[in-house]
Amino acid sequence: MKAILIDDENPALLQLERLIQADGRMDVLGKFTRVSSGLEYLEDNPADVVFLDIEMPGINGLEAGERLSATHPDLHIVFVTAYNHYAIEAFELNALDYVLKPVDPARFSKTISRIESRMSTTRSMPAPQDSVVICFKRLTLESSAESGGLLRWRTQKAQELFAFLLHQNGQWVTKDHILETLWPQLVLDKATTQLHTSVYQVRKVLKHWGVEATIEYAHDSYRLTRSGFTTDADLFIRGIHIPGVETEKEFQQLERVLHLYQGDYLEEHDYFWAKPVREELRRQYIHGSLVAAAYERDKGRERQALKRLLALQQKEPYSDEICRSVIQAYHDQGNEAALVSHYRNFTSLIRNELDAAPEAETVQLYLKLTDQE
Repeated sequence: MKAILIDDENPALLQLERLIQADGRMDVLGKFTRVSSGLEYLEDNPADVVFLDIEMPGINGLEAGERLSATHPDLHIVFVTAYNHYAIEAFELNALDYVLKPVDPARFSKTISRIESRMSTTRSMPAPQDSVVICFKRLTLESSAESGGLLRWRTQKAQELFAFLLHQNGQWVTKDHILETLWPQLVLDKATTQLHTSVYQVRKVLKHWGVEATIEYAHDSYRLTRSGFTTDADLFIRGIHIPGVETEKEFQQLERVLHLYQGDYLEEHDYFWAKPVREELRRQYIHGSLVAAAYERDKGRERQALKRLLALQQKEPYSDEICRSVIQAYHDQGNEAALVSHYRNFTSLIRNELDAAPEAETVQLYLKLTDQE
């Protein structure tokens, strides 16, 4: 294993170097008192591990860790700090490990062992195939690879940060915007610490998942690179834009797309920032379902069409458009009693809950189908 050491104090660098040499499992490639020098060195000299001081002039160690992770995603980071009050709990979550100054040799040996174990696990992990992020109903990371499976998040905020950056479709998002969206109730210092912690947690999950995607950091902004996976929402959007269905093959393609919609976009998490996309995808699902039902009616599959429409009206009970399709389907079946009952129930529902009346087009269709024109 190869390591570089970054600390603004030379005595601390020398102590770390002596401990590494005494342990014998790791080589020191270079020692640096400035983060910029360490970054420049890594451009031409790849390393496995960086030991990074927290308190340094000019740049916070957490910020430095973000830059290193963004430019060198395979690099393992161990934080070094003289302050045990410095969010040690967070370090355990967002870094491979942390050590306190002055560094205890026995504790340092455990750190080296942890690094060895992590690197061994990473090398033996096969890359997943057909990896997909489920966005409909509940956010889930899935993979067909045996080592992938379903991954869990350490905190809800790490999960929301991943979802929020995923939601941006690869676009850069400023640090301030992320803080205002995800941690509006916290003061700046605490919110920033929470952001750093969550960024590291997300990167760890992605690394464990085995995809090439990661969180990049530049110019005080972040973005999620979308490499090695797709989402069910992406597949849905690409397949749902169908003006109509004329053949059975087109109908089957539409059915597969509609099947992706297992619930509203990020429904169980109810993120407020996801609401516009959630409503738009819901609208597209309803439109696609109506197109599918119209094809089924045209092909004489009135029962299947009606079943689809009734399920759709449960999802969107106040929709005049769905109501019109339902009463048309009942008419096609010759079931006038059910037609009348459904229309009256719909009218009563929107009157009692919305203080509204059916649209003129709905009333006109009802009168036409019941020969009351």
